[in-house]
Amino acid sequence: MDGFDLTQLRFDESGLIPAVVQDVESGQILMLAYMNKESLRLTLDTGLTHFYSRSRQRIWQKGEESGHIQRVHEIYVDCDEDTLLIKAEQVVAACHTGRRSCFFRRLHPSPEVSQETVQQQFDPEAVYGGSLAILQQIFEVIKDRQARPQPNSYVSGLFAKGQDQILKKVGEEATELVVASKNGHPEEIIYEAADLWFHTLVLLGHHGISPSEVARELRKRYGKKSKAEYR
Repeated sequence: MDGFDLTQLRFDESGLIPAVVQDVESGQILMLAYMNKESLRLTLDTGLTHFYSRSRQRIWQKGEESGHIQRVHEIYVDCDEDTLLIKAEQVVAACHTGRRSCFFRRLHPSPEVSQETVQQQFDPEAVYGGSLAILQQIFEVIKDRQARPQPNSYVSGLFAKGQDQILKKVGEEATELVVASKNGHPEEIIYEAADLWFHTLVLLGHHGISPSEVARELRKRYGKKSKAEYR
């Protein structure tokens, strides 16, 4: 909001303004909360979302207890200047239930929710937008362990040992996947592929590269080459 006059914002009679938080990468709506002038200023100063709790009557930082912080990338104001849109990088989950988004229950088109939908609401893969989206969830945990090392964390230990150890693990897992493929056992291939993907995410984290950047590269290649090459 550089250059925007914050005095133009229209806070309500309680001194609050609603703030919608959106995932900066996927565009998914994560949550709705309220800000007062002080929590907005803290958000701008720290780059981490701060809100005002109407029930607790105090300012709180998102993730202050869970560690599921939100790193602010952009803040927009609507045409009436009475609502904010925050595009942020969400660490792990925005909802207190552990789900990625607070908006996981459907009201329309049908108020009758099928058993399949109910099951999906409690399925981490469904909550995070599909099985491949679990990669982004795992990556966020990896980045959190990099930023806030934990004494018993395998990932924190890898980062502490440095790039050479991470590269060694990637090489080992790639070799184990090759062996699994030669053995021809699907369960073994799946297991070793998961290990390789995981350590590749750690390597991306070491270089500060998000899985979404790799996805964009794949989409770019897909647009240039024939679809047959990706079948």
